[in-house]
Amino acid sequence: MYDLKLRTRRFASDCWKFCKKVPKSREYDAWVRQLIKCSSSVGANYRASQRGKSTADFINKLKIVEEEADESVYWLELFLEVMDTNHDEINRLKNEGEELLAITVASIKTARKNNR
Repeated sequence: MYDLKLRTRRFASDCWKFCKKVPKSREYDAWVRQLIKCSSSVGANYRASQRGKSTADFINKLKIVEEEADESVYWLELFLEVMDTNHDEINRLKNEGEELLAITVASIKTARKNNR
């Protein structure tokens, strides 16, 4: 399987590269900042989960990854609604965010099952 550390880092950098292309305006500024924050948090918290001190700690950190991935998808959906360009790139990023979200949810379920 594709290394998730690399994949989550690439997701953050790809979102950042997309945000560089978003027109500079007061209207877009908050959304750009939010997307950069949550997309980079996906990778940062995934890395932290790999150093979890216990299964509970591992799961708690993955729950943060889940929330941040879902939030990233949300901001990308908003960009799709309001932007007239870059739809292919936004859809690619949204799909990657959804895949990372699904992988994270599955990992949480597995960790909970194995912890019983």
